[in-house]
Amino acid sequence: MNDVLISAAGVRVTRSGRDLLRDIDLTVRRGEHWALLGPNGAGKSTLLAVLGATGHPTAGTVEILGSRLGRVDVRVLREHIGHVDPRHRMLSPLTVFETVLTGLTGTTDLMMRWEPTADEVARAEEHIASVGLTARRDSRWPVLSQGERGRALIARALMSEPELLLLDEPATGLDVAAREHLLETIDVLRGRHPDLGSVMVTHHLEDLPASTSHAMLLRDGAAVAQGGADEVITSSAVSHAFDFPLAIVRAEGRWHARRSA
Repeated sequence: MNDVLISAAGVRVTRSGRDLLRDIDLTVRRGEHWALLGPNGAGKSTLLAVLGATGHPTAGTVEILGSRLGRVDVRVLREHIGHVDPRHRMLSPLTVFETVLTGLTGTTDLMMRWEPTADEVARAEEHIASVGLTARRDSRWPVLSQGERGRALIARALMSEPELLLLDEPATGLDVAAREHLLETIDVLRGRHPDLGSVMVTHHLEDLPASTSHAMLLRDGAAVAQGGADEVITSSAVSHAFDFPLAIVRAEGRWHARRSA
């Protein structure tokens, strides 16, 4: 089993003559949980799109799960990548159970004339239970809270049994209780799947789960620091990335930021 899930070297993404990313090198291994941090416009979502094979670099090389972008059918590759995006577009008012099943087909709706197997149904029920939504199994998308939607999307992403999980600001729009529930769910999930690797985008340190192991700080499309989370998420490095004086504290595994005196 290849230990390396992502290997990116010299990645540059240029749009309309402007570099959105430049000189990005990143290696993500099994069991590592990376955070991409930086202010709005730093290039976090652009990088996540490349890592999820939904965007392509202008220059550089990217290997995902052993396959190089440009030499692989990205549709097949994406089947092994779980993607959690709170802006997920729901076309029909599916139930939680139906939403989770769409993780098998990679669609936003149930496919016509498609029926899950008994094993797939059992796996869906298991993942729904693992994110604490059994009581909401038959509730439809429009009546779910934002936090419940986020947890349903995590269960959906797990249906393809991914080796790599990408989370794009999963705590967006959540109140403090829903955020804590979501982050606890992510921590438990990572503990249950020790070979899973993940990358999370956020610009709020308070949104990072305690299980975050590594981090990359981005500023103006470039990485200004990367490595182990405790070595990267420091007052000086984060202040530089955000161009603002910040004091960073980690307590009980979680990070907090405030203006530096």
